[in-house]
Amino acid sequence: MRIEDFKKVKIEAMKARDKDAVTALNAVINKLMLAGIEKKAAGEEMTDADVTKILQKTINELTEEREGFVKAGRAETVASLDNQLETVKKYLPKMMTEDEIREVILSLPDKSVPFVMKHFKAEYAGKADMKLVGEVLKKI
Repeated sequence: MRIEDFKKVKIEAMKARDKDAVTALNAVINKLMLAGIEKKAAGEEMTDADVTKILQKTINELTEEREGFVKAGRAETVASLDNQLETVKKYLPKMMTEDEIREVILSLPDKSVPFVMKHFKAEYAGKADMKLVGEVLKKI
């Protein structure tokens, strides 16, 4: 998805008066804009992998924030953060399953750890959990 797509979704959330979705989308849009500026300064363009990384980073930040409010006993804020997390998770690409990862590894000519990890980072960035890739590779 591009920034424009997120802005359209945000407008729909505003019309639906969904404050949690608007808050989450604002955070994503701001991070995308900052990353876009950095990429342009470096003479590069935003890729889907970059967008996925930003979405994952946003989810991690919201999860950490949620944990803090759980410890503080702020149930209404926790519920709001849960809604924000669900909003952001909708836009993550479908992650590869263990079987799909195994198929890709078996099709590679070199099954050494550095080669496999480099391949997955280049070809499946944001679509495969690297920890799961490592676990599958150990089983092979």
